[in-house]
Amino acid sequence: MATHGYEAHQKRPKSDAGNREVTLDPDTVAVLTAYKARRAAWRLAAGKDWPDTGLFFVRPDGRPWHPNAVTQRFRRLVKQAGLPPIRLHDLRHGAATLALDAGIDIKVVSDQLGHSTTTLTRDTYQSVVKRLHHEAATAVADRIKNKRRRTA
Repeated sequence: MATHGYEAHQKRPKSDAGNREVTLDPDTVAVLTAYKARRAAWRLAAGKDWPDTGLFFVRPDGRPWHPNAVTQRFRRLVKQAGLPPIRLHDLRHGAATLALDAGIDIKVVSDQLGHSTTTLTRDTYQSVVKRLHHEAATAVADRIKNKRRRTA
């Protein structure tokens, strides 16, 4: 969904990679399954008035959420949680960074993001966290110590 002015329009993904399967963890599957049941109840209550948008996330009457409403709701939730300002799109960056920090292979993260190359993923999404700087410094120091031990 995108907006031109204030009018919302459904549009195709930027590339074929935008249409892909995403593997989810069991907790996320449970939340989405519960939402799907709630949405089915809304649809049943609406009967023939339910619009068939093909969208997964819809309002209780079946109509699509306006992108601006989703953004505003997200901003309110961020503020209520006491978090620093963040854009909804920044969650993509954060998820990629967390995955890379957790040791997930760069190719897996790149595929999840729909990138054509791992270089794009590294250059665009791999924020370096302080822990990684410390690990890098320790790894270099350990390498130097090991070299000294072998030559002594």
